[in-house]
Amino acid sequence: MKSIVYRNPREVVVEDKPMPEIAAGEVLVKVAYVGVCGTDMFIYQGAHPRAKAPLIMGHEFSGTIVKGHPTLPEGTPVTVYPLLSCGHCEPCLSGQAHVCNTLRLIGIDRDGAMAEYVKVPADKIMEIPRDLPLKLGAFIEPLAVGVHAVRRSGYRPGDRAVVYGAGPIGLCVATCLRYFGASEVIVVETNPHRLAVAARLGCTAIDGANEDLRARVKELTGGTNADFAFDCAAHPSVQATLLDVIRVQGTAVVVGSYKKPPEVDLLKVEFKELTILGIRVYERRDFEIAIEMLRSKRIDFDLLLSESAPEQAPAVFQDLLQGGNVIKMIFRL
Repeated sequence: MKSIVYRNPREVVVEDKPMPEIAAGEVLVKVAYVGVCGTDMFIYQGAHPRAKAPLIMGHEFSGTIVKGHPTLPEGTPVTVYPLLSCGHCEPCLSGQAHVCNTLRLIGIDRDGAMAEYVKVPADKIMEIPRDLPLKLGAFIEPLAVGVHAVRRSGYRPGDRAVVYGAGPIGLCVATCLRYFGASEVIVVETNPHRLAVAARLGCTAIDGANEDLRARVKELTGGTNADFAFDCAAHPSVQATLLDVIRVQGTAVVVGSYKKPPEVDLLKVEFKELTILGIRVYERRDFEIAIEMLRSKRIDFDLLLSESAPEQAPAVFQDLLQGGNVIKMIFRL
């Protein structure tokens, strides 16, 4: 089967690999589309602490069942909840398996979906409605991150929010806020293309490199600042203003993963009685909500997606490392 394989830092190759053989409790899925995640880019650069070459990456994908599921027939469209939890640590036993002490993921700790076929545990299969295009089905997982961030934040309809970063996760958070009735969604970004996409999605776009962010947020919120600020950029520069753009007793939500711990002004946290929350991944309910959001067609998520053939993978990964105007790259298997 055709497979995109991580071989060495900054080296992926397209290879013919053997078809996975499923055991009891596993399902074979024919992959339709698979997205490239920021985590895949960490792996590609040789920076991920757990991913070991050779590895077939890919944990955000859609496809159809081939065999092995106890109830769903062949041809059923599905996505996969890719978290592999231990089941016996304290978080798992208390119903928080998504933050398992030894959390693992398909496509990171075992071969994933950047191939024509992938095998997954049967209990990770999630059926996709047949009226949802499989291309959008590969976007369920990243959108679920945005859903989880907004749900965990304590957001209520009518609140105002600042979102740092107009990459895939930042725009997922922003669209979730819009979908659930935020009165103002302000997206901070330096890339002109991404700023334009944020504006097309109905957000107020601020150029973080050339505008006075503190002043603009005050202007847009009538002088009160935002109720929430979501850090989806995970860049040290965000910390210079993150706690300034939210009101007294507001909430800062850390969604992006920092490479190094940033400095945080805890005096601002104390004096303004702020709340800081962390977001790691998602829960199954977030997948269900993401599916309904995609089915609703209220937001044009196709604006975020670029498509490529797997044969182009070596060049695609090189290009993504250089930045550019691609927001979410999806391989069509």
